[in-house]
Amino acid sequence: QVQLVESGGGSVQAGGSLRLSCSAYGYIYSSYCMGWFRQAPGKEREGIAEIDSDGSTGYADSMKGRFTISQDKAKNTLYLDMNNLKPEDTAMYYCAAEFLAYCSGGYSPRDFRYWGQGTQVTVSS
Repeated sequence: QVQLVESGGGSVQAGGSLRLSCSAYGYIYSSYCMGWFRQAPGKEREGIAEIDSDGSTGYADSMKGRFTISQDKAKNTLYLDMNNLKPEDTAMYYCAAEFLAYCSGGYSPRDFRYWGQGTQVTVSS
């Protein structure tokens, strides 16, 4: 069983930056895919970025440019750096994990079994 715990959310003004963290606890297989998702009120959960155990990254088309996914394998921690934040980025942000040889690149919540509880990001204009 894997537990994921997000942190780093908060309130920020438009144009600001935040770094989200996701710490993984439990048994981590050597091959995995981890991702960041977000969900705004009344909207579906949408994929932002994925990273696999080899460090290969991918971004959903609408998320390219302002978001950067990274990991520290020694700390079992996933990061999401967010820059030039906009009010429309306001959402609950989740990290997710699945034990796969590589990420599918589909940025779909259906690809992941393990989820954190989420961390709220609020961007004011």
